[in-house]
Amino acid sequence: MGMYTKESILQLSEEQNVKFIRLQFTDILGTVKNVEIPISQLEKALDNKMMFDGSSIEGFVRIEESDMYLYPDLDTWVIFPWTAEKGGKVARLICDVYGSDLKPFPGDPRSNLKRVLKEMERFGFSNFNLGPEPEFFLFKLDENGDPTLDLNDNGGYFDLAPTDLGENCRRDIVLELEEMGFEIEASHHEEAPGQHEIDFKYADAVKACDQIQTFKLVVKTIARKHGLHATFMPKPLFGVAGSGMHFNMSLFKNGENAFFDENGELKMSETAYQFLAGVLKHAPGFTAITNPTVNSYKRLVPGYEAPCYIAWSAQNRSPLVRIPSSRGLSTRIEVRSVDPTANPYLAMAVLLKAGLSGIEDQLTPPHSVDKNIYNMNKDERMEEGVIDLPSNLHEALEQLKQDEVIKAGLGKHIFENFVEAKEIEWDMFRTQVHPWEREQYMRMY
Repeated sequence: MGMYTKESILQLSEEQNVKFIRLQFTDILGTVKNVEIPISQLEKALDNKMMFDGSSIEGFVRIEESDMYLYPDLDTWVIFPWTAEKGGKVARLICDVYGSDLKPFPGDPRSNLKRVLKEMERFGFSNFNLGPEPEFFLFKLDENGDPTLDLNDNGGYFDLAPTDLGENCRRDIVLELEEMGFEIEASHHEEAPGQHEIDFKYADAVKACDQIQTFKLVVKTIARKHGLHATFMPKPLFGVAGSGMHFNMSLFKNGENAFFDENGELKMSETAYQFLAGVLKHAPGFTAITNPTVNSYKRLVPGYEAPCYIAWSAQNRSPLVRIPSSRGLSTRIEVRSVDPTANPYLAMAVLLKAGLSGIEDQLTPPHSVDKNIYNMNKDERMEEGVIDLPSNLHEALEQLKQDEVIKAGLGKHIFENFVEAKEIEWDMFRTQVHPWEREQYMRMY
């Protein structure tokens, strides 16, 4: 039995003076969409009878097959705290998307993740947990309410006010999140000026991805109340660190962490090493999903703590995968390449699929690389067996097309529509004339 029932939601909405409900879902590119309904339609929505036009959503369906249904997940019911002053509150329910045949729509990222989780259960695992570490920048708004490139602080890593002028905004974000049921573990200024990180407690895969999408909405909403624009763009500024969203992942079986082994090397189980090996093997293939924008690859460069090489270590932070020191229930694998433009449902699906393939094929990871890879030249990296991540979106898409495991983790519909959309994005970038080119070449030639 879940936390909420149809009856309890109807009762709470009346008691709390809820006037509107947002039925939320996520498109293939990771954008949160919603159909807002008045309270009079809530019972219909709770009976899974609310329809919408799927042909208007990126990568969903053609116009002749456009009728789709929203199936609310009752446990995602939440009332937005900041709407209370409007005379009637706004609540939301996160939904799975179903086709007119009343079957889960294969282009719905949330339903697709559930499909891959069913495969995980066939391996005997009960839970796939995620602890995300999303980072973002705060920029000032101009007099028209549009974002500028002016930062609101000059703070650095873990700085306090008065250097960190984003502290009040960040604190309000944390308070709103906690009122919505988040368990916040840490909140601090990040390395770059204007950059922040808020970490929340790990949860099972679907709930964690729901929380990431909710987190982005709350951050942007509260930032605007402070006269600021929050962006999850991976690299909004040249010459400073970019924003990542590290994924801390662990598999559980019968309530026990399947990655932990008291007697194993580094106190990690054979399952953990096989999962790690699968992640490393398929890293070139999943990078287009974990780093899905042209701008993502401006972050994945040496010198700013973001990984650009495929390796792992329990000791340093330059490789793609780090093994944090905590053990027992906290034993986990941290994939450090993921950035906050990633669709979390797709990222979790392909990372899980990659790890399960390592378990299925009983793969062994290469030896750990415990020295700073950024200080190694190309020959030294080759000697250590370290290869590069794709360096741009085009390369990443070509690697994705060749990786049958990752394609299976997406399913045919999502794979084809994702690639089509991203190839258009790359071509628009490739053919655009950028300010840098004019600065370099207008006078010279």
